[in-house]
Amino acid sequence: MTINYSDQKVIKNKKSIFLAGPTPRNENVKSWRIAACQKLNELGFDGVVYVPEYSSWKTKADYNDQVMWERDALTNATVIMFWVPRDLSDMPAFTTNVEFGYWLHSSKIIYDRPDDAKKIKYLDWLYKEDYNKLPINNLDELLKEAITLANNLYDGTNNELLPLSERKILKSK
Repeated sequence: MTINYSDQKVIKNKKSIFLAGPTPRNENVKSWRIAACQKLNELGFDGVVYVPEYSSWKTKADYNDQVMWERDALTNATVIMFWVPRDLSDMPAFTTNVEFGYWLHSSKIIYDRPDDAKKIKYLDWLYKEDYNKLPINNLDELLKEAITLANNLYDGTNNELLPLSERKILKSK
């Protein structure tokens, strides 16, 4: 497994999972992505994990560089895994809401959140409406599903696995 942080060049053309969700806004709050990367490694994921945080786990220094890196990584990701442990005081996830809506119809997202996450009712509703799935409320299970989805979607031939021009609008069931 290779971890690709946002202070590094985006690794392209590889099976990959983007860890989407809130980033701590306070240096005293440990990122949930640390445990997610450890678990993906334990589960034997053999692709790239896009982590939209610096390798030092410090907060971003340049907003434009950060969002351009994220857009590039999201476009190239095989799977966009949304884990939303929203806490309005230090992980509000406002950008996550926009990203969720933007990528919802890409057919490459998977979503979950803990039971105590705040203000997630609309994300839950959209996910059920458009994917006919409910969140399972467990990060470890979400990571397992993300690996399965990445293995199923990645065929090793596409440069850009799901270009924005080919995003699909899913029909409600």
